[in-house]
Amino acid sequence: MVQKVRTAYPRQLLMCRPSYFDVTYSINPWMRPEKPTDNELAVRQWEQLRKLYLSLGHKVEVIEPIPGLPDMVFAANGATVVDGKVMGARFRHMERTAEGPAYLNWFIDNGYEDVLWPEFINEGEGDYLPVGRHILAGSGFRTDSRSHAEAQEFFGLPVVGLTLVNPNHYHLDTALSVLTDTEIMYYPDAFTPGSQAVLRELFPDAILASDHDAAAFGLNAFSDGLNVLLPEAASGLIKELRERGFNPIGVDIAELLKAGGSVKCCTLELRA
Repeated sequence: MVQKVRTAYPRQLLMCRPSYFDVTYSINPWMRPEKPTDNELAVRQWEQLRKLYLSLGHKVEVIEPIPGLPDMVFAANGATVVDGKVMGARFRHMERTAEGPAYLNWFIDNGYEDVLWPEFINEGEGDYLPVGRHILAGSGFRTDSRSHAEAQEFFGLPVVGLTLVNPNHYHLDTALSVLTDTEIMYYPDAFTPGSQAVLRELFPDAILASDHDAAAFGLNAFSDGLNVLLPEAASGLIKELRERGFNPIGVDIAELLKAGGSVKCCTLELRA
């Protein structure tokens, strides 16, 4: 395979320090409240990720964490931002509902004017992943499929619905990662047969994740077009990315995986 020439594009990102991170309830198969968490370790791993973004030339904004919202560290769920327009998040589970207004208020306070408080449940970039001038949109566990039409009307971009069926991959960003405006990697078994067919049609050369790499949350990754940050345990994806000319960077953020989140979950892209 002839490698493409890859270029890194600086991004503007929003993150939330896991000052209050803990696993005190269970709303996905990864969350086990009986299993101890190490908050100091979570903060150190998160801080390493933030510094890595900065070292790669990205700009990182930080939203203030709120006591009592241990999952607020997963900034990707807080909103979807495309062309400077912000669609807020409305969470399915009671434990996270206060995060939606908290994130939306941050955008309003920081000068974003085209802001939507949604009618239907959606969990931000957890289930909305822009690819070029399209948006891939997940449903099945968290985001209401009716929100796909709401997003299309608000952003004015085609929205492609994909249905998730594997509870271990309850958000789209745990089963699929956008690499460039035309390239993705994903785990086929996370999707219905129809959604798999759609992905094959749109992305015939996509990288397909193994069971091992999918279970390691290797698809919960961030790409700037060249550098791909992903869990270091996803060895197969790291090898495949390198062969395709990307620069994969393994990250240890395992403490946050106890709540079902990794690199991408911690990272909300602010697309101007």
